[in-house]
Amino acid sequence: MTTDAARLTADLIRCASVTPEDDGALDVVESVLAQAGFSCVRVDRGGVRNLFARWGDKAHPRTFGFNGHTDVVPVGDAAAWTMPPFGAQEKDGFLYGRGATDMKSGVAAFAAAAVDFVTQTPPDGAVILTITGDEEGESIDGTTALLDYMVKAGERMSACLVGEPTCPDRMGEMMKIGRRGSMSAWFTVTGVQGHSAYPHRAKNPLPAMARLMDRLASHTLDEGTDHFDASTLAVVTIDTGNPATNVIPAQSRAAVNIRFNDLHSGASLTAWMQGEADRVAEEFGVAVEMKVKISGDSFLTPPGALSDLVAAAVEAETGVAPVLSTSGGTSDARFVKDHCPVVEFGLVGRTMHQVDERVEIAQIHQLKAIYGRILRDYFA
Repeated sequence: MTTDAARLTADLIRCASVTPEDDGALDVVESVLAQAGFSCVRVDRGGVRNLFARWGDKAHPRTFGFNGHTDVVPVGDAAAWTMPPFGAQEKDGFLYGRGATDMKSGVAAFAAAAVDFVTQTPPDGAVILTITGDEEGESIDGTTALLDYMVKAGERMSACLVGEPTCPDRMGEMMKIGRRGSMSAWFTVTGVQGHSAYPHRAKNPLPAMARLMDRLASHTLDEGTDHFDASTLAVVTIDTGNPATNVIPAQSRAAVNIRFNDLHSGASLTAWMQGEADRVAEEFGVAVEMKVKISGDSFLTPPGALSDLVAAAVEAETGVAPVLSTSGGTSDARFVKDHCPVVEFGLVGRTMHQVDERVEIAQIHQLKAIYGRILRDYFA
């Protein structure tokens, strides 16, 4: 008897696990894994629920891991959905619901593949699943909590696959061997308020802010590297909130977001922006305050045994050779990469985070088959 990954996906979608709420999602997965002989431990931290599950001996030198999340983003305007966001209803070969693509189908596929693999062909080794409820949120008490637990408990993965959706349009076309770094910076320029008819008696923060944003946005960070596109900086907001045209405001605020490759680090980019802010402050005689949040530095798992293993399984099941990519946003692979080699492969992510998010049911079964082949080939 095999485990139905599509049915498991539907059971997960029915849990309204909008981050950081769990609503029973991890209970659904744990029940399936425990029945198959997995040792399951809850690693809850900071109000977030997480699940660690292992089949086989602790710290076995051949331990393959999967990582994923059961939390989802909010549904937005529920009235705009044509299907109930947590109804898991089927139509025309698709399964609808928030998290259908990102990434309850991925979790269901690798859980089902792992269960069938260890029960039907028990390997000489171990299989670990780390599943969090904090990927779509702050990502502070999710995968990081699981990895902290593993260090304390003496648990170890030899390699890990994160089951995030990675294919833009066609099943099998892309896998991720790294991710760009991501960081945001917030700037507050403070001058002196005054009458717009007497600008010499004020210190206008707006020209200073405009100059600073122009310097940051106009700067070419790099031209890209062997495995990464060029780094980008986007000015995402400039806010002053001054409705009066006869008043020079005291403050202006702005924010930027940077997606950066392996030529930079969050620390080096922070130092560069601080230098530009200091120059503007001195040039205009204003105060410039900067606050930074680094979501993660860039990372790369160089093409090799792990990417070859996954790519071969994908091509065998889909007939498509996946492109090795570092595109897209961030994922929890940025934490796993400090523990072991990690790559990402999952479904077509076209509708993730959208109204009427949905997954093609046939692709859930195909993804399970890919994950099952990866396990067989890894332990062969």
